[in-house]
Amino acid sequence: MAVKRIIRWGLVWQNNKRDGKSEHIICRDCTPALFCTRQDARNYRESMYGYFRDRPYLRDEPHGWRMPKVVRLRISLEE
Repeated sequence: MAVKRIIRWGLVWQNNKRDGKSEHIICRDCTPALFCTRQDARNYRESMYGYFRDRPYLRDEPHGWRMPKVVRLRISLEE
């Protein structure tokens, strides 16, 4: 069985304290949003979620939204 490992970049969404802390990978078109470079992931985050910075009411509870974190993903493919 051959195992191929690849590194990609993605975004992790963190829920607010009121609902209990949870994290999940942000998806685009029902698949995880994966990027080849960290900068690509940061650019996508800025274009899609950058408005959170300018809207304090979204950062406060009950929303508690924060900018998604850019994370490195290690993906293993098995054949």
